[in-house]
Amino acid sequence: MNLHEKLNYVEYPSKNIAATKQFFEAAFGWNFVDYGPDYAAFSNEGLDGGFYKSELASHSDKGAALLVFYSQELESTEQKIRQAGGTISKEIFSFPGGRRFHFTEPSGNEFAVWSEPAA
Repeated sequence: MNLHEKLNYVEYPSKNIAATKQFFEAAFGWNFVDYGPDYAAFSNEGLDGGFYKSELASHSDKGAALLVFYSQELESTEQKIRQAGGTISKEIFSFPGGRRFHFTEPSGNEFAVWSEPAA
């Protein structure tokens, strides 16, 4: 259901849409709908969105917003990301409220994954 004045959709650049799709399918089980060769959309992943063809990439150190996944098993998710071809850009670290790491997908976009503190 679309909620009035709530975040609903996010778009990211992708240098290689096929590689980006393959990564998210392998790491997180996402499904995509292609809208021509230059756009692929995803839905039902917490926030709907898409990837558009571009030579740019999104990085928080350049002022871009950082989308953060949640994981109940941080190390397991990190391993899945590595196996799917992602690059860990910041190893697991603690912060007030939990632990997290950052990664880039094959087109260079940065994301993060967090979990509650280890028990």
